[in-house]
Amino acid sequence: MMQALESKEHYLALFRQSRGGDAPAWLSRLRESAIASFADLGFPAPGSEEWKYTNLAPITSVPFGRVNGEGRTVTADFLSTAFVEEGAARLVFVPAGVRAVSLRAALGEDDGELAAHLGRCARYREQPFVALNTALMEDGAALFIAPGCLLETPINLVFVSLAQEQPVQSQPRNLLVLGAGSEAKIVESYIGLGNGNYFTNAVTELFAAQGAVVDHYRVQREAGRGLHVGTLEARLSERCNLTTHAITLGGSLVRNDLHVVLDGEGAECALNGFYMADGGQQVDNHTEIEHAKPRTRSLELYKGILSGAARGVFNGKIIVHKDAQKTDARQSNKNLLLSDDAVANSKPQLEIYADDVKCSHGSTIGQLDGDALFYLRSRGIGSDEARSLLSYAFASDVIGRVKIPALRARLDHYLAHCFGRS
Repeated sequence: MMQALESKEHYLALFRQSRGGDAPAWLSRLRESAIASFADLGFPAPGSEEWKYTNLAPITSVPFGRVNGEGRTVTADFLSTAFVEEGAARLVFVPAGVRAVSLRAALGEDDGELAAHLGRCARYREQPFVALNTALMEDGAALFIAPGCLLETPINLVFVSLAQEQPVQSQPRNLLVLGAGSEAKIVESYIGLGNGNYFTNAVTELFAAQGAVVDHYRVQREAGRGLHVGTLEARLSERCNLTTHAITLGGSLVRNDLHVVLDGEGAECALNGFYMADGGQQVDNHTEIEHAKPRTRSLELYKGILSGAARGVFNGKIIVHKDAQKTDARQSNKNLLLSDDAVANSKPQLEIYADDVKCSHGSTIGQLDGDALFYLRSRGIGSDEARSLLSYAFASDVIGRVKIPALRARLDHYLAHCFGRS
């Protein structure tokens, strides 16, 4: 408890040091409101329901400072680690109908469109890490896609954390606004380099107007000692369609929070997640889908593979509000344990306040199927190869849902290498 209090005071001090400059009035008000929320909320207590399986000591016990501003050239190695095609970042051409700006630049220009959306979806009054990010955010991406704009090429956002001599923290913030009838594929990649200790606290807000179609990817491959808390807050209007893919492959302690509000009749979302952890890693996935309007639909599948002494957590909540009649919601979480010391905690939840709905949820935690292993062994396949083959097939169920061919191929190659298939 003392560590959490001292860490809170550390970040409050960082905020006081960062104040000043010529920030627009609306931004100053937003930051002040967010830091007040963080001061009131503090870091989650060990016994809190939403965090009871997650030990935050690696974050609260270290006084992470600001990055030193060191610049690094984006190289093919960086892009390869983020599963981005090498040619994707050589030159960036922004299609007509898309406004892509640095958040840092947009904040300094008192951008009216930014002011109308930033902080409107993210629940900084309720979530301490979102509050911290809102108070300390400095840079990220702001994308505004015009109504009717159909993007065939994915937009790649790559965030690189560099371990330095002293532990450092970063607070990336992204704003994605899609106009009515627009379509886009957006890939956020978070990678870490070096052996040092660092903390990334990232928040993305996504607004989709009527009829928009969004395919969103969040690929996280932090370094071995990297600590990562990531939040995606999405609000969908009438007849929107959102598909998310949360791929977690690295980091010492990782927490992914995803909150989707289906706020228009006929809105749909599909949430896909895959996480893989080994050694002493911990991956914590919390999802919440709110069906707020009639005839909305959600489909969720999260799968994890845990080995060594790794720990995986899944907490998925579906809320069907009173007026959300004709809701169709399905949720599934499956965990594969490859060692006796690996642990998975799964808690699917339904809160239904409407009476004309179709909702289901399920969870499984277990080891490789004995019958399947026996079948492969009986066909002359060795024990280790059979285990690798079944593990690879388990992961491929989610990876196969990736709709960007180049990204899917790179992820597939990575998993094949992990399981000895290449």
